[in-house]
Amino acid sequence: MNPGLLLNGTICFAITLSSLAFAWVLSRNKERYNKNSKPALFSLILFWTIVGLTYLPAAARMFAAYAGNQEIDAIMYFITAIPFAFISVPLVFFIIYVITGSKKIGEYVALVFTLIGAAYLTFLYDSGIVGPIVTEWGSIFMINSDAAINLYLMGLFVIPTSMILGLLLLILLQRMPKRIRYRTALPLVAISFVFDFMLTDMIAIVDAMQLFARLFVLIGTVLAYLAYFPPMTVQEKLGIQEQIDSNQDIHVDHNIETFLIDDLNKT
Repeated sequence: MNPGLLLNGTICFAITLSSLAFAWVLSRNKERYNKNSKPALFSLILFWTIVGLTYLPAAARMFAAYAGNQEIDAIMYFITAIPFAFISVPLVFFIIYVITGSKKIGEYVALVFTLIGAAYLTFLYDSGIVGPIVTEWGSIFMINSDAAINLYLMGLFVIPTSMILGLLLLILLQRMPKRIRYRTALPLVAISFVFDFMLTDMIAIVDAMQLFARLFVLIGTVLAYLAYFPPMTVQEKLGIQEQIDSNQDIHVDHNIETFLIDDLNKT
């Protein structure tokens, strides 16, 4: 029995709790968003929910490996692969919707990535995997399919990451208030952080790489929460305090997605 496996499982469970809690907080605050931004908000809620659902069985897998139960370890790996295969779907919908403002286009592109994810799962399940290889710090599975790996790299990694970087570039080129820039760029950086390290985690063939990838996913989740709900001290230092309506004494929330959609479509 290796205590490193317990640490690995604990990190996975912490990712589950933090990402699901973040999704719940976003859902609870949905009334602050107008009708046009609801689809983008829903895609973000779905993204963080999928992150949580990916790492819940991953945590169970690590605890099963610690207990020496390789059968449960393997079953949990296949369960983990299901939400992971579709992690890019809400992400690409969010990006397309923010850029174009068209829900229809976002749905079509999301459907393409849904099919890619389904194909990835098919090749993964048909060709099998190698493992589990239980080490001091983790439990490793290796994908035994070139087709699954190619779909993984192109459909689930390169294209969505390029889309995130492209949206970040568009944001940086726009003239916008400092607070709006903070609340648009930093969440995207955090999402990219989480997304990329999740992909690194799934192809890790070294236990240390798996552990550190999961640690950085946890850090990215916390960073995303701070990006949306920064502490007052951070707001004061960066000069991004919420504007106050002196007549009604309420926060005037500049909706992130609506601002971007309206502004980008003018260019």
